[in-house]
Amino acid sequence: MHIHVNGRNIEITDAIKAYVKEKLGKVASHYDQIQGIEVVLTVIKNPAASDKHVAEVLCKTNSGTIRVEEAAESMYASIDLLADKLARQIKKQKEKTSGFDKSSIRTDVIEEKDEDVEE
Repeated sequence: MHIHVNGRNIEITDAIKAYVKEKLGKVASHYDQIQGIEVVLTVIKNPAASDKHVAEVLCKTNSGTIRVEEAAESMYASIDLLADKLARQIKKQKEKTSGFDKSSIRTDVIEEKDEDVEE
């Protein structure tokens, strides 16, 4: 599984790249169906914007694609929020695909007990 880190209006340093790979690597270790993760880090240069550091991730799995976006005051904070949100989404995807609870009213077999009736 590969983690690709790209930047818009920001130069991606080795420290930021290592931080992203550390945070998202932990998330990816929980689910083995992940094929690849693409991360785009953006800095908005508008002075009126409040959350200027945006982190986006596109996570490709065998069963589909998960896209998550977070914004915060610092790049590290946006990466932290992104990792938490991605972990929740991957957990939800994993539960859907593996089908932990496949029982339902229609598929449950009810065994009826035959009782002897005295007449």
